Amino acid sequence: MSILKNIDVLRRGLMHVITKNIGNSNHTHKVDLNGEVAVKRVLICRPNHRLGNLLLMTPIVEEVIATFPDCKIDLFIKGNLGPIIFKNYDNVENIIHLPRKAFKELLNYFKVWISIKKQRYDLVINVVTGSSSGRLATKYSNSKYKVFGDVAEKDQSQYDNYAHIAKKPVYSFRDYFKNLETVKNKIDVPSINLKLSADEIAEGKKIVNSLVDKNKKTICIFTFATDDKCYSEAWWLIFYDKLTTTFPDYNILEVLPVENISMINFKAPSFYSKDIREIASVFANTAIFIGADSGIMHLASAAQIPTVGLFSRYNQNEYQPYNNNSIAVNTNLIYDVACVKIVKDILDKQ
Repeated sequence: MSILKNIDVLRRGLMHVITKNIGNSNHTHKVDLNGEVAVKRVLICRPNHRLGNLLLMTPIVEEVIATFPDCKIDLFIKGNLGPIIFKNYDNVENIIHLPRKAFKELLNYFKVWISIKKQRYDLVINVVTGSSSGRLATKYSNSKYKVFGDVAEKDQSQYDNYAHIAKKPVYSFRDYFKNLETVKNKIDVPSINLKLSADEIAEGKKIVNSLVDKNKKTICIFTFATDDKCYSEAWWLIFYDKLTTTFPDYNILEVLPVENISMINFKAPSFYSKDIREIASVFANTAIFIGADSGIMHLASAAQIPTVGLFSRYNQNEYQPYNNNSIAVNTNLIYDVACVKIVKDILDKQ
């Protein structure tokens, strides 16, 4: 590990210790409805650059817009994917980028914090409770209402799958504004949503039709993932064989990673693009997506199609796809034959 990486690990550990109790007193704060609740300017904090984590922000963005339709939203994130992911969110006005490598871009790093401090917001939301930068931005921003991302432990059990990374900030937001009429009695959490346009979906259809038989529905697979989340070639070859046997009337299309790796040895027609919206538009024209826990899995979910997430780690409560007949499968407990049956049950409902 390089010196800079060691410093960054130390920095993150130190910041977590310093910031872990910030906002704890916020549990008891509820909005006073004796006065007017005017929310026009919002900052949502998720200083992360990964595709999946940024896509998992979309439900809280949707929730804020539904509650305060006239508001303008700034996003505090890392990396350059923000403008791509939130392209069709009209309420998102500014995207504030925190440099990924703070020590290499120290001047820009401090400029970002100064800009956040100077801006006046009506509401600031920290998306992930364990984010030191998110908690700090929420604490030191100029805002009347501040949601740090926590719900008192005694109240967490009332929410379905409170631990989910996309659902938890929505539940925290609702808990904070629980006395508002526009928030009361809400149950469902907004889906992860890339908001593909009709034109984007139409282009995706052209791509799919150029790769497979347009008279058949298509099963889409992604056979790659990082680290131990990636299933072996042997696992995928057996699973692929069962898919082709069980679904002879369906196309099978493999979306490839940037590494150009296929765990089925390129046996199926394949597609690759550097444009994540184009990849999502391809997903939107398929009947179902199957793949391991990854940013691409969340991208399929954001394309609003049934998504079967394969989990080899015990973190499915936090990251499982939901809505649109999606499901998480713990492959330590459920084997390939059962996985294929789950896929069949979903397809039979269409």
